[in-house]
Amino acid sequence: MIAFATGSEPDTTPEQRLERLVDLPPSSKLVFKVLEEDAPLTQRQIRERALLPARTARDALTKLKDEGLVEERLYVPDARKRLYAPLSVAEPDEVEMAG
Repeated sequence: MIAFATGSEPDTTPEQRLERLVDLPPSSKLVFKVLEEDAPLTQRQIRERALLPARTARDALTKLKDEGLVEERLYVPDARKRLYAPLSVAEPDEVEMAG
């Protein structure tokens, strides 16, 4: 996974981000998983990899951004596009062991 090295990660723990991710709809979880595998990606690349309609992918990305689970950056080759990358979340096993 490629992360954006900007230090702009919200003041939340990976465990808190995992809790927010669990509450999101399946399409958002799928988009997050795709980003974990291949980030950074443009919206079109996410749609193609997740096999989602444009509107569903857009909605899923909006939910992920609103919850502070992905970062959005300018796509240098085409300034109209954006790149997306996930923020780290705790693995479900780590949360169970810590609790």
